[in-house]
Amino acid sequence: MSGLDTLIARSLDSTIKENLGKKTLEKVEQRLFEKYGINLTQSIEDFTKLDTVLREFFGGGAEGLERQFLENIVTIEETKSQDPNWVTIEDPSLAKQILEAFGDDEKKNILNTVLDEPRIISEILEITQLPQTSGYRKVNSLIDNGLLIVQGHVTTHDGKKVNKYKTVFNNVVINIEKNKVIVKALLAKESIEKSSVIQLVQCR
Repeated sequence: MSGLDTLIARSLDSTIKENLGKKTLEKVEQRLFEKYGINLTQSIEDFTKLDTVLREFFGGGAEGLERQFLENIVTIEETKSQDPNWVTIEDPSLAKQILEAFGDDEKKNILNTVLDEPRIISEILEITQLPQTSGYRKVNSLIDNGLLIVQGHVTTHDGKKVNKYKTVFNNVVINIEKNKVIVKALLAKESIEKSSVIQLVQCR
């Protein structure tokens, strides 16, 4: 699952459950298990499988449903094809997760270190001068939450391949409008290209 898909997976899982209704949700989950042996949460990791099942129930109407699910979480601003994509984070829990990452000085330093150039974890820790144990913990937390994505690898002197990491966003802007915190993020091109959810819902 791509970093962006990991980032929005929990929110997407919640919004689908809220919007489908209990009976429909049970039927969809039952069909996912019959057809693929997976539950709803697992189907988000391979969104084409969820799309296939939703189409069995809703036909062409599945496209509108999927778009609605996505727009409850992020709104992607329409831009010219070559321009980068800004998204507004609509889901409060996701916005909170991003704000908390940037509110933590150590996590913020990690994210800033790989903003322009992907790096291996040991290099990130060296630049940020974080202690190894807590540094690894913070980096892994950012990876698990989808805020850091794999972009390439290096081969060490003993022949091992080590992943290089980059931020899922190229920029984040935080505004306060009418007592509401608005989080906007500039998506890295590779984040969009590797996201099965965005590619399926937004690009067809």
